[in-house]
Amino acid sequence: MPQPNMQQILKQAQKMQQDMLAAQEALKDEVVEASAGGGMVTVKVTGDLVVKSIAIDPEAIDPDDVEMLQDLVLAATNEALRSAQELASAKLGGITGGLGGGLGGLGLPGL
Repeated sequence: MPQPNMQQILKQAQKMQQDMLAAQEALKDEVVEASAGGGMVTVKVTGDLVVKSIAIDPEAIDPDDVEMLQDLVLAATNEALRSAQELASAKLGGITGGLGGGLGGLGLPGL
């Protein structure tokens, strides 16, 4: 059995690392959006999990039911973060070819 070409393996690893860094950088520019309460609360999150904006319809503001508004904000934020994690996983997963477990050190939750 021939020995694997270490130089070739290192080249492939370097290219994968460069591709990963480029994809992580690109995720900063991608934005996902989620809403709750039929659009009463909308949250936008970047692919690198930064909340960019939260929009609240004035009709959602009921001083007698602050809890409902809190629940809507929470639900929309969690959904936006989940969508952003899916986006990151899809973008980065294609580069690694499903290497999976070795990605935990990248600092991206969910990978």
